[in-house]
Amino acid sequence: MTIALHANPAFVFGNPCPTSGFYCFRRPFCGTRISSWGPVYSCFPLVRRSRFICKAEGTPPVTVQVRKCSPLLESSLLLTGGSLTSNEWIAVPDIWKTTADKYVDQIALVDPYHHPPSKLTYKQLELEIIYFAEGLRVLGVMPDEKLALFADNSCRWLVADQGIMSTGAINVVRGARSSVEELLLIYNHSESVALVVDSVDLFNRLSETFTSKADIRFIILLWGDKALLDGDVTKGIPLFSYKDIIDLGQDHHQSFLDTRNEGQRYIYKAIDLDDVATLVYTSGTTGTPKGVMLTHRNLLHQIHNLWDVVPAQAGDRFLSMLPPWHAYERACEYFTLTYGIEQVYTTVKNLKEDLQRYQPHYLISVPLIYETLYSGIQKQISTGPILRKFIALTLIKASLLFMEWKRVYEGKSLTKVQMKYPPLLAAFEWLLARVICAILWPLHILATKIIYRKIHSAIGILKAGISGGGSLPSHIDRFFEAIGVMVQNGYGLTESSPVVAARRPFSNVIGSVGHPLRHTEIKVTNPETGELLPDGSKGIVKVRGPQVMKGYYKNPSATNAILDDDGWLNTGDIGWIAPSNSTGRSRRVGGVLVLEGRAKDTIVLKTGENAEPIELEEAALRSSLIQQIVVIGQDQRRLGALIFPNKEELLFAVKMSTPTINGFEVSKEMMTSLLREELKTWTRECTFQIGPILIVDEPFTVENGLMTPTMKVRRDKVVSKYRDDITRMYNN
Repeated sequence: MTIALHANPAFVFGNPCPTSGFYCFRRPFCGTRISSWGPVYSCFPLVRRSRFICKAEGTPPVTVQVRKCSPLLESSLLLTGGSLTSNEWIAVPDIWKTTADKYVDQIALVDPYHHPPSKLTYKQLELEIIYFAEGLRVLGVMPDEKLALFADNSCRWLVADQGIMSTGAINVVRGARSSVEELLLIYNHSESVALVVDSVDLFNRLSETFTSKADIRFIILLWGDKALLDGDVTKGIPLFSYKDIIDLGQDHHQSFLDTRNEGQRYIYKAIDLDDVATLVYTSGTTGTPKGVMLTHRNLLHQIHNLWDVVPAQAGDRFLSMLPPWHAYERACEYFTLTYGIEQVYTTVKNLKEDLQRYQPHYLISVPLIYETLYSGIQKQISTGPILRKFIALTLIKASLLFMEWKRVYEGKSLTKVQMKYPPLLAAFEWLLARVICAILWPLHILATKIIYRKIHSAIGILKAGISGGGSLPSHIDRFFEAIGVMVQNGYGLTESSPVVAARRPFSNVIGSVGHPLRHTEIKVTNPETGELLPDGSKGIVKVRGPQVMKGYYKNPSATNAILDDDGWLNTGDIGWIAPSNSTGRSRRVGGVLVLEGRAKDTIVLKTGENAEPIELEEAALRSSLIQQIVVIGQDQRRLGALIFPNKEELLFAVKMSTPTINGFEVSKEMMTSLLREELKTWTRECTFQIGPILIVDEPFTVENGLMTPTMKVRRDKVVSKYRDDITRMYNN
């Protein structure tokens, strides 16, 4: 008897054949066939991913490798594939079979800013996902292995993401703007075996560190020429372009289908609903990022239920600009594409131009984008002639007041009080609101015709803007409502795949994050005792539902700290649920969730008082002089703030307030004094007031480490960077 083996210590012994006593061997991951010749009559188990089927005496056994696949997308690979129904989605990639059959040659993806510019129909998208998955299998990728996908938004990102999922492997996602140290930490902690990278520039930035400190089986380059990769550091690591993988997968896929019955080398099993689909590392506003394990069941919950929030129709155009690894953008992409929409990829740099060029029906983005649009509108108004500026601001104020009273008579005005309005009082308030609205209505209509139509044309959003991934400031919320641009605010966490609640088109309650998604439970508990609080009471928001994560990867202590035995996820957010009232101004808002900040962001002063910085920050950002602000004051007697000002506006305001000076004489003291007055004006109605302030010279950005890749300020990093300045500020 002869046994052919590769010299590798990773071989695993199987059980002896009862008739021959011979052992068979198998390398756990590489897919290399190992043959043994001899009087073998029966088959026996090996490692879980492979087995041997023994033939007649004197013939070598056939090594059969167990693979996984997306059961509907790749039903041809399953022996029972024909029995699946068209609407049976078991794995996320199954959605592409349904959409390709339904929308075929309709454009799915438009990617104008990569080389080459790309357009993919639904059928082309389905095939590229299938071929990318098969190409990975040819390279030896096995179920449950992790592949790092470090790339920004593009059509090839989506193909790579879904191709990895289709093999039963787990993609570990992050964007190109993250630091080398963070990406290396994620790669090694996740135990990734290979790297799928966005561009030549990104890999050359990573190459020296990664090749010396990470184990990389192969590298796939999504965009660019692989010949431009740094050859000195990649020597010995197989390199593949996106096209290499597609071509390899296409050839092998067809070959397998043509010859599968001649010698059964592979057995395909269906991916399970509770298999982990992806690892998404949290942004890390505090501490080290944690790997959130999201399953196919988690993500499919979002796909099945987000239509209640965004009633997309075939042919609707969506503009996509968020990082695709952000759970919010990702879930929305999967969901919207199941309805035959056209998705156009853009960038922050090209957003303004593309809003006008493509006139999207929906824009799904974070609050910062809506704040930027708001600031642009305000700047355009403020730089116009004095008379036009006066008319515009007067009409906008009239519209804001009109919408406020309109909410009253429609029963959509938020209140924390659970009370039954006396019928006469409710009727009087309703009548009063109608009268005031009738008086203001002509001004609102005039504003719509001479101001808001121009704004609509510039913004270009035809149906709605969807805001998530952070708190939408109330003045931004009310402004877009007043000018007639629907903005629907939502709420979620990476740990909940992510959407937990969102405002519906028919129930767009300003100031809230809307009702829970279907099959989702929300409760508010006492931060200290954990007891359930009644509606209207402020406490810690907890969530339970099919979208809640499996846990943190290799971090059971962190998982247990946030997820209890009953499946309730502690969000760490402070909020309250609006009471249900049968009459009065809040009769149609019962059950919506209202957020008031993060428990971890709460500032505890020396007086023992708890202050929520977000309330003050949102109010302060209404000032055209303030571009960014971080409220501080932990363990101090009073609150303070670090401010990055809108320098042009601030210098102009100082000159206007002190006409005798010139631009070279403007001092920081003058700017600080003016900013203090601005803060007093805009935060007058807040619970707390801001004392000392510090003007910083550089903005808080992703590049300088003061913001997360999802554009949230890293409060701890900001405080650490300016620690000495803060100490001097409080001691003065």
